[in-house]
Amino acid sequence: MELRRLTNELAVAGQVNPSDIPGLAQQGIRAIICNRPDGEASDQPAYAAMEKVAAANGIKIVYQPVVMTAISDADAEAFGKLLDEVPKPALAYCRSGMRSTALWALSQAGKLPVEDIVETAAKAGYDIKPFLSRLAR
Repeated sequence: MELRRLTNELAVAGQVNPSDIPGLAQQGIRAIICNRPDGEASDQPAYAAMEKVAAANGIKIVYQPVVMTAISDADAEAFGKLLDEVPKPALAYCRSGMRSTALWALSQAGKLPVEDIVETAAKAGYDIKPFLSRLAR
């Protein structure tokens, strides 16, 4: 599993497995945000399994399932609130990290310059240009 840093307080990743969580704790991750709905793929672990292992490793985990093609402004706002509330550093994950990056980007609209948001995502390997019109609002 590859962590991609968006900020000093937030990394994103593709699917996290329960077996990854002890290593994340050793790396100092204090919170995990799951943006992947249960059952999206047959090989993904259920959130309940993630929650159990996270608790055993002292990591706060929260479930904010979002469908990539239906990310709403309310989803982005909720993600931003979660970022404000969870211990740092945090890790947000989904299937590839793109959905979590898009949620972060949209949650930062109006707080950071659009160019900085796009550049930060690009440095992490994600193209959020399809969201430019929403970022500029």
